Order: sequence, then structure tokens, then C-alpha cells
Amino acid sequence: MGRSAAAGGGGAGARRWLQWLGLCFWAAGAAAARGADSGEALPDSIPSAPGTLPHFIEEPDDAYIIKSNPIALRCKARPAMQIFFKCNGEWVHQNEHVSEESLDESSGLKVREVFINVTRQQVEDFHGPEDYWCQCVAWSHLGTSKSRKASVRIAYLRKNFEQDPQGREVPIEGMIVLHCRPPEGVPAAEVEWLKNEEPIDSEQDENIDTRADHNLIIRQARLSDSGNYTCMAANIVAKRRSLSATVVVYVDGSWELWSEWSVCSPECEHLRIRECTAPPPRNGGKFCEGLSQESENCTDGLCILGIENASDIALYSGLGAAVVAVAVLVVGVTLYRRSQSDYGVDVIDSSALTGGFQTFNFKTVRQGNSLLLNSAMQPDLTVSRTYSGPICLQDPLDKELMTESSLFNPLSDIKVKVQSSFMVSLGVSERADYHGKNHPGTFPHGNNRSFTTMHPRNKAPYIQNLSSLPTRTELRTTGVFGHLGGRLVMPNTGVSLLIPHGAIPEENSWEIYMSINQGEPSLQSDGSEVLLSPEVTCGPPDMVVTTPFALTIPHCADVSSEHWNIHLKKRTQQGKWEEVMSVEDESTSCYCLLDPFACHVLLDSFGTYALTGEPITDCAVKQLKVAVFGCMSCNSLDYNLRVYCVDNTPCAFQEVVSDERHHGGQLLEEPKLLHFKGNTFSLQISVLDIPPFLWRIKPFTACQEVPFSRVWSSNRQPLHCAFSLERYTPTTTQLSCKICIRQLKGHEQILQVQTSILESERETITFFAQEDSTFPAQTGPKAFKIPYSIRQRICATFDTPNAKGKDWQMLAQKNSINRNLSYFATQSSPSAVILNLWEARHQHDGDLDSLACALEEIGRTHTKLSNISESQLDEADFNYSRQNGL
Repeated sequence: MGRSAAAGGGGAGARRWLQWLGLCFWAAGAAAARGADSGEALPDSIPSAPGTLPHFIEEPDDAYIIKSNPIALRCKARPAMQIFFKCNGEWVHQNEHVSEESLDESSGLKVREVFINVTRQQVEDFHGPEDYWCQCVAWSHLGTSKSRKASVRIAYLRKNFEQDPQGREVPIEGMIVLHCRPPEGVPAAEVEWLKNEEPIDSEQDENIDTRADHNLIIRQARLSDSGNYTCMAANIVAKRRSLSATVVVYVDGSWELWSEWSVCSPECEHLRIRECTAPPPRNGGKFCEGLSQESENCTDGLCILGIENASDIALYSGLGAAVVAVAVLVVGVTLYRRSQSDYGVDVIDSSALTGGFQTFNFKTVRQGNSLLLNSAMQPDLTVSRTYSGPICLQDPLDKELMTESSLFNPLSDIKVKVQSSFMVSLGVSERADYHGKNHPGTFPHGNNRSFTTMHPRNKAPYIQNLSSLPTRTELRTTGVFGHLGGRLVMPNTGVSLLIPHGAIPEENSWEIYMSINQGEPSLQSDGSEVLLSPEVTCGPPDMVVTTPFALTIPHCADVSSEHWNIHLKKRTQQGKWEEVMSVEDESTSCYCLLDPFACHVLLDSFGTYALTGEPITDCAVKQLKVAVFGCMSCNSLDYNLRVYCVDNTPCAFQEVVSDERHHGGQLLEEPKLLHFKGNTFSLQISVLDIPPFLWRIKPFTACQEVPFSRVWSSNRQPLHCAFSLERYTPTTTQLSCKICIRQLKGHEQILQVQTSILESERETITFFAQEDSTFPAQTGPKAFKIPYSIRQRICATFDTPNAKGKDWQMLAQKNSINRNLSYFATQSSPSAVILNLWEARHQHDGDLDSLACALEEIGRTHTKLSNISESQLDEADFNYSRQNGL
């Protein structure tokens, strides 16, 4: 019995010994597999006391590698003779392990902790059916234990949202659902919503739910819910912002109860009124439909006015006499109008003959009238269209000037336009004006037009003065536009205005004007800020458009966000200038696209605008246009050279040309560009290589220097330096020399002068392109480069959100519009606004090929717009006109 027990006990000890021995052989084999090259083996320290299988106190967790930083995986077990990591089924080399050993005081067992580093390169190099994984294997003398598998992934977060929230207009108490699909990322991004840049806490507002698949749900919209909403996505790598979505909660107006009937008036009528205040319309809600007042007879159709005394009889007798006098006057005016009907203008209110503002209409003149201002116009004998607006006639001479045929016949371009004080003072008609065309609709009242009063005392000298006016302090052009939109161009200035189709409501027409201030700028720059463009005014200021219009303003900055901070500014009604936005900022109120020589601005209100620049570094550059003009002086032997350095804007150079024409100067060389740095160094202008024995220049005057500040702020007045050359003999008629314009420690330009001082032998140098000198105003489909039918197809295609990103955002990017996309997201048709911006940028080249290539790259069209035949374009325009009731 004792031997059997001893034998049994010996057998159990033998089994434990064999297990431990087998474990040693297994560990030795594993070590040999891991480090056959290094010849390393597992430690041979073996506990003599019996134990248990290893138990993991800490197992490796899933981890993410951020950028290029390695991550550490950690294991801890007891009791443990050794712990090793296996990654993707293979043992990690022993040298890559870092281990620590300690004693658990409560149990007296040995505790071992091990960790390894995993690098980004290791994960990228692994190509298996599952993610990169690692696990721990720990053993004691009784056997082994394995930990859980921990996956290792490279963390990232894409830049573009799979779906941005879209702006909406909803009625009050309606439901708002804003969709947001965050960018792809590892780990998956968490979403947070912002309203006007403040976080939204749905737990504090039961009306808002942000838990439904990242979407924002407002169950019942309130006025306070209006604002800009942004979806924020974030994970351990980065944060991303979606495009902002503008939500407008509007209230439609509703009538309050009718008021009580008023007392019966002497005309036997009483009335009652109601107001649209229950509630009043808000945030663009509809105004109440119907009339705000009602009147009716208060005596059942019987109205007898009593005459109580003789004074009443005298009163009514006087009124009767006045009525008779007015009738006689009307008959006289009618006879006069019939006698003057050949002149084509009918004043339908007799009070206009004595002055004041009255309504008037233009009726179609009979065909063959020799006094038509636009003889190319073929009037329609069956159509009569009326314009409602003011006219101002002050004395009989005004009427004579408007109707005297002898004044119009010699000068076919002369016209009288009472709505535009500039056109009356100028006296020369533009090619595109509303006198030559019939425009449907009515001019809205109260648009602050300027009127002029002419006081000629002698008509013939007055006309002569119009043709010889000096330079003006304001350039101005006008045009009449309706629902079809169009383009208004200021010739030779680089300034233009694009009115999109549909920006003006149907059945309305507006006389829109543009002007450029050529006098002393009203915008006084502060500090280092400089004016980079002309001050451009467009109006009328109270006109409301339903789609943003595009205003193109030239500038003289060498565009670089590293060196310039450029701002768009607007003049207030009080005459002060306020900043609208910085060109590089994000804004939903307007959009600025800065090209090398012009800035295209999308706006929804008219006014006076200008561009200013604040140099960030000394490398900021203004582009100057340098030119040389020449003319003979009073002394027949002297010849004057005037060298100009002005801002490189067409309107600034046009002012120089106008001044030189007034003084008899001639352009001697093609103007050139000079890059003028903001490094505080002055400008030197010198005359070189004057032919000896033929010409001479006054000593010490061949070189002139201009201070930096005067050149840097040259928009105040055109900057020029004058040089006087003298001929030795009157027989010298040719002049050749060089003019060097250079900035100290900067750039320089050389102007080559090779000319005859005799006007009859001098070659004419063209300095304005012809494309700007044609028609200032173009209306309807012909004003746009993209055919209307093609434009409709593009908008219908790209306004629809697309999960693959092939929508209006891609259209914008393919057309080099890469910033401030949140502005377009707030528009009812983002694609239409992008195409309007394209029209403004390509008004001269009309490069439809580039647009077609952009569309092909997106994969939405396979037909080049430039290959559309002329007949197709005509058909598209015909369909466009037919759809719009033309």
C-alpha cells in the first residue's frame, strides 16, 4: 500500500518532470526558430516549486499608427517564465522585446511584462487577407497561454466629405433635415454640428436630434433656428469642416382683421383697411396677397351734395370755370401734338410743358421717320410699349432742342437722354441704348436716377461745346436690362457688369449704370494700405436682384497671397468706406476671384466698390504701365517728352490718353509693364543715347528721380516726368533715343523712341484693343458665351449631389475655383453661379473649349461645346426666346 502510494507519487512526479522537460525542448525549438542566426536560447532558470498555467493580467489592445510614429504593444502575465509576441503568425525576434520581471507580493508568483514596437513600414509591407495583428504567448513549467489578437492599422482621415449639408429655406414649424456623410477615415470619424460656429448640444434642446446617422434633424423649425450650419468630423488624426449650409426659417405674412368702416366722405364713399401683421412676413416670407384697403359707396348709390350758401355757389362756379379752362388747354395741346407727331415723342401729360417730373411714354414711330436716333431700328406699327418714369423739361428751349430737326441732322450721333446727366453733358450716343430698342416692362420707381436740366441760350454753340468737352472726373455708361439679363461694359477701362438671366423679375426693366471716379479718390488709405483699383459705382442702389451679378474690376497688384493682403471695400451712404471681405477669406455674402489683372466679384447689392492692398512683405509688387508721349513746344526748335508711370489698369491709362489728346501729345512707343516693389526705394527716369550734333538736352536734367511714396500711391494723380529736347537745326525731323525707367534695387524697362516730329510723317500706335470699343450694353442670349440650352443642361446635371463627388463642387474645381465653396452652397443653383463667374472671366476669349474639356474630365459630357454648329446655336437661342415669351 505504501509502495503503491509511493509509486503513484513517483509516477506523478515523473509526469511533471517529463512535462517540464518537454516544455524546455519546445521552448528551445521555438528559440532556435526565432534566432537560428544568433544562436540565442531561452533562459534556463526554472522554478522548483509547482505552479499553474500563465494568466494574462494585461493583453495587447488594438492600436492605430498616426503619421510615422510607431506604437507599442504590451503584455503582462503571471506566473510566466517567458513571454514572446507573434505577429501575423510569425515569432517576433527576441531582440525586439523589452521585458521587465517582478514578484507579486500577495501570491509570491513571478510577474513578467513585455512590450514591442510596431512601425508604419511594417504595417505597410504586410499584405494579408486581414489587418496586421499581434498576440502574446506566455508559458510556465506547466504549459502555455495565448492572449487575444490585437490589430494594428494606419490611421487617416480624408479631406473631402462624402456629402456636405445643403442650405434650405423652410417655413416656420416645418421639419429641417441636414445630411452629413463625413470623410472616410480610420478609425471612423465622429461628427459634431456647429451653428454659427458654436457647438450644438442636442441634450439641451429636445427639438434637435443629431444622433440619426450623423444627420441633423430639427423637428419644428423656429425663427431662432436660422443660421449657418457646419458639420465637423474628427478622429485621432485630424478634424475636418464641411461646407456651411445656410438655413432660413421664414414666415409668410397674414392679414389681420379688417378695420371698422370709416365715416362717409363727401364723395359718398367709406373705406376700411387691414395690415399684413398677423404675423408680418419675415426672413423672405411671402407678403399677404390681395389689397390692403377696400372702399365702397356708403349711400346705396345715391349721392346728393347740398349747396348751402352763396359761397358754395361761388366755389363750384370757380371749379366749373377751371374745368372748362383745362378742357380748352387739353384741346390745344392735342392739336399741337398732332402737328408735331412726326418727331416721334408724345408727352401724354400737358403739365410736362410747364416743367416738373411727369410720366411719359415712347410709342413706336412711323416707319420712314428721318429723325429716328437709330435708323437701323425697324419699328413695329402694331406695337406700342410704355415706360413709366420721370422727365424734366424746364423751359421752351429744352423742347426746341429735343424737337428741332436742324440740330439732329448734322450730327447723327447726338441724342438727348433726360434720364442720364452724363449722356446729356457728353452729347455723343453710345451704340447700345434703350432709345433704339423697345424693352418690355416698366422701370421701377424710386431708383435714385440722376436728372439734368439744360439751359442753352444759343443752341448752335451748345452743340459745339458738347463735341469739345475736356477730360471728365467720371466715366459713365448705361443700359436697360430685363429678365433676360445681359452685359454692361465700360469701353477701354476693363470694368464690366454681368447681369445673369433671371436676376431681374419678369415684366420688369431697369436702367442700370456704371461709372468710374477719375478725380481725387474718396477712399483715403491708412498706413501702408494702397488703392489697387479704380472706384467703380454700379446702380441703381435700391435695385434688388434674385441671383448674384458679376462685377469685374481691374487691379494693378502682382497677385501673390504671400506678399499681399487684398480687400474688397464698399462706400456707405454716409461716404465712409467699409471692408466687405478679404479676398482670401471664406464668406457667404459675396465671392471674390482674383485673376492676374482683374478681380471678379459676385454681389447681390449695387454700390461703390474698390480694391485695396496691404503689403505683407517688401516683395509686394505693383504693376505700373510706363509710356512716353511727345509734342512740339511753342518754340519750333524744342520737342517735349513726357514719361508716365501709372497703375496698370486700363482706366488709369485712358485718363492719361485723354489728357495727352487735350494737350496735343502723341504716343511714341508701345506702353510696357514695370514691376515696382514695396521696398521703399525710389524710381529713376533718364533719357539716353540722344543723337549728338542733332539734339541736345538741358544739362543736369537728363535724369530725374521720384520718391518711393509718390510712386507707390500714384493713384492720386497720373505721375509723369517732362524732358525738353532742342534741335540744332530746323531740318532735323527724326528723333531716336532711349528712356530708361528703373527702381533702385528693383526692375527696369527701356522705351525705344524712334519717331518723326512731323505729324504728317508719324506712325500711329494703337494702344487699345478693339474688343472693348464696340457695344457697351448687350442684352439677352447674345450677351452670353454659353448657349442657354447647354447652360440649362449643365445646371440640371451638376446641381444634383453625387456620392462620387461629380457635382457642382467638381465643376468649380475644374474651372480653377478652389476656395470659398461655401458661398456657392448657399445659392439655389450653385452651377448657375459658377457659370456666371465663368462668363465674367471669359468675356473676351469665350473659351468654350476649356469649359468642354473640364466637363469631359468630370465624365459628364463627351461633346465639345466648340463643335456645336452655328445652326444649333441659333436653334438654342430660338428655343430660349420662345420659352421666355419673345
